Amino acid sequence: MNFQEFNYVLCIAKHQNLSRAAEELYISQPTLTKHLQKLEREMNGKLFVRSGNSYIPTYLGRRYLEYARKLLAVHEDWEKERQDLISGREGELNVAFPLMRSACMAPRIMERFHEQYPGVRVNLREETCAIQEKLLLDDELDFAVFNEAKPHPKLEYKMLLREEVLLVMPASHPLASLGVKRSKAEYPQIDLRLLANEPFILHFPDQTTGQIALELFKQYGIHPSVPMRTRNTVTCIKLCQKGLGLCFIPETYLKNIELQYPPLCFSVGDQGAFSTLTIAYRKGAYLPAYARDFIRIAQENFQR
Repeated sequence: MNFQEFNYVLCIAKHQNLSRAAEELYISQPTLTKHLQKLEREMNGKLFVRSGNSYIPTYLGRRYLEYARKLLAVHEDWEKERQDLISGREGELNVAFPLMRSACMAPRIMERFHEQYPGVRVNLREETCAIQEKLLLDDELDFAVFNEAKPHPKLEYKMLLREEVLLVMPASHPLASLGVKRSKAEYPQIDLRLLANEPFILHFPDQTTGQIALELFKQYGIHPSVPMRTRNTVTCIKLCQKGLGLCFIPETYLKNIELQYPPLCFSVGDQGAFSTLTIAYRKGAYLPAYARDFIRIAQENFQR
């Protein structure tokens, strides 16, 4: 069983180009071509067909790739367990956070984790939900943190946090007095219908907070103007503070961003609007002790 050849074929399929695959593998293109030709002779069939400069997997190739991924995943699980049995204090984790979440989540988790496991190297990535899921399924990640994840049958999910999505406005806004204070509630409540004529700065619709904003507008039957959209939450808050529009922000951000002038925050409606954060990993994957503790530390940090 040649794990190196598995990686070679997977890399060719990833790039559909021998030159780019060879570059990533740090070998020459002729060397990679020889490995592919040798493997195809052993398979007694073509793994790829060439279309211009692209290498497209054949049906035989697609089946080979499927088994290669499974065998590499099993091999990686064994290596993790072996390392865990030998030392239990050294290893590596690859973790992805949603775009813009890493800055307010990773430091809180990593401070405690690194104190407990200084010998475990952690590679942090910031990716969109779709890319995170693909990397997890391709075994390029150990964990991924999702906003409002749509469960995938091959992934296991653990709850990290259910947080409120708050309406934010500048402290000097003339409509700030419309908020209604409630007993035992941290934030005053506001009726979105009272803000129907106000401009809003929103996240894009493919972002969780952007989706929640559009659902709230629909729920309250309003169609406010949206002069600006941004993927950056800090930018969203700062534009809001300049009086350019109202915005919606997850509570975690507000409690982890240092602002010179804290904005006013409101719960929307009687029940508030909420989003859920989960941490996911491949079903059946072996989790060394340090990986299990990473999940525990993450949960304890955000459920406090």
